[in-house]
Amino acid sequence: MPDGNTHWMRSVLPITKWLPSYGIFDGWRDAAAGLTVGVMLIPQGMAYAVIAGLPPIYGLYAALIPLIVYPFLGTSRQLITGPVAIDMLIVATGVSMLAAPGSAQYVALAILLAGMVGLIQIGMGAARLGFLADLLSRPVIAGFTAAAALIIGFSQLGNLVGVELARSQYVHVLVQGVAEQAAHIHGPSLAIGLVSIVLLVGIRRWNALIPEALIVVVGATLVTWAFGLDAKGVAVIGEIPSGLPGWELPELQWGDMTSLLPTALTLALVQFMSVVSLGRVFAARHNTTIDANQELVAIGTANVMGGLFQSIPVSGSFSRTAVNDQAGARTPLANMVAAALVALTLLFLTPLFYYLPMPALAAIIIVAAVGLVDVKEVVYLFQTRKREGAIALFTFVATLAIGIQEGIVLGIAASIVAILYRVSRPTMAELGHLEDTRSFHDVARFEEAHPIQGLLILRVNAAFSFANAKYFRSFILDKSAHSEHALQAVIIDGASINDVDTTALEALEDIITQLKERGIELYFTGLIGPVRDLLRRSGLYERIGPDHFYENLHEAVMYILAERDEEDDGDRLSAYLDTTAPPEPEQEHATEAGVVAVSAAPAPPDHNRAPVLVERER
Repeated sequence: MPDGNTHWMRSVLPITKWLPSYGIFDGWRDAAAGLTVGVMLIPQGMAYAVIAGLPPIYGLYAALIPLIVYPFLGTSRQLITGPVAIDMLIVATGVSMLAAPGSAQYVALAILLAGMVGLIQIGMGAARLGFLADLLSRPVIAGFTAAAALIIGFSQLGNLVGVELARSQYVHVLVQGVAEQAAHIHGPSLAIGLVSIVLLVGIRRWNALIPEALIVVVGATLVTWAFGLDAKGVAVIGEIPSGLPGWELPELQWGDMTSLLPTALTLALVQFMSVVSLGRVFAARHNTTIDANQELVAIGTANVMGGLFQSIPVSGSFSRTAVNDQAGARTPLANMVAAALVALTLLFLTPLFYYLPMPALAAIIIVAAVGLVDVKEVVYLFQTRKREGAIALFTFVATLAIGIQEGIVLGIAASIVAILYRVSRPTMAELGHLEDTRSFHDVARFEEAHPIQGLLILRVNAAFSFANAKYFRSFILDKSAHSEHALQAVIIDGASINDVDTTALEALEDIITQLKERGIELYFTGLIGPVRDLLRRSGLYERIGPDHFYENLHEAVMYILAERDEEDDGDRLSAYLDTTAPPEPEQEHATEAGVVAVSAAPAPPDHNRAPVLVERER
């Protein structure tokens, strides 16, 4: 049994859980996967730095230290970290408001942003705020990702066609800029860009494991060098500094940090959601689990440590993680192998990228952006739940029309409003009896379900709280007031009511008062123990009457009809029992504790005593 120190070490450094059993086979698989990912990461890293408005070298810096840090702290076996296109768009949007893209101040602010994002994420993880990942719902992610992909793609139009465009996060501004400069489109640049796009798409469809981005980078660089296209107007990357990044503490100025804070908060949440969602997807495939709070600490530490070595913000990459998984990665050490390949590139190969044409990088970015647009996802949302499809569409439009950060915030707000609306309008159904059974079902969904004359039976599928108390009260009173027949009782099937607050208790008290004024009694069935305890503490249980609470609808209907028959000289109980299934014979069944319990149909009612609701542990 591990001692306290070992348990603490495993919780802080998840690598200690699997490293002791790490074998040669695992090493070979991780090495193969890491090399595959590294080959893909080098051109992507440089391209994504361009999206952020930074020199390409910073994309390689971001693919170094963070990839070494994550394996020690991360809980996902397949996740690959590094620069991500959508994150870079958020970086560009936030930092460009404070400095000119590409300037020394701009670079310093982007690196400072990485450290701020990391500190926020570490703080969130320490505070156990992993549940915040759920704020970015599936519709918000779908809408934001689609909009961001379009913005990313269109932001590269200038590089693709060889014209200068003003940086903007608005698609219509970018399209308008290209249209105004249509006469100045550079033919060779456009040709390189279009051929690169065709190769990227074609190679990926032919064999997804072939590093199509690397092939395009090598081919475009050789063509540009061989034909001297840089002298003919094709923009190239130019000189890239060689060597590994040095340790450097970012300049900390309170004004800059305050200005970057909204961007840092947005990026921290988006990155966390990306890491957790990716981790969960691949963990499910391999029957493993991830710890959301530990992932916050892991990606946060990767950002902080990376920022100390000139890295821009990093997150989890879906495309590289998918390739890593396909290549057979066994552990997070594949990140380190990819980082080692990047380090070799920084030490020895950066001169080879001098003639890499910007149109080829633009093509890589555009193809990656198009891959982020998931039309099937949006169609699925509309088909499954129109409200969520509408939220995705709203987030998409808001992001395109208003801005990146604003689109995310408005999408989250729309999701919260939708939740509050749904909570305030809980599903309430009128139930009817199915002949030859003891079951009651929604009369609007089952033609065979018939209401019982004189009784209004309702099912509530929500907690009873301040958010829906008014709706709950109005529904019951209106439904009872407009019944086709004179009502004697309202029965609420409360099996789905898992909580009641004081506002709801006040509304319930008003319901009881108004129903009594009309000569209608209120009954409950199926309430769980904690809810009954609340009613007792509030005094409402005694006011309603202990004989108004039952285990199930069948028992309640029997007792109510029997009582009313005595008062009205009727025989509705016999009529009801004639259409009810006979009692089931005693049956033995195993409980969770392994004890055999005997169940039998309820005995016929004894009209001389009040029914007792049997308490059960729930």
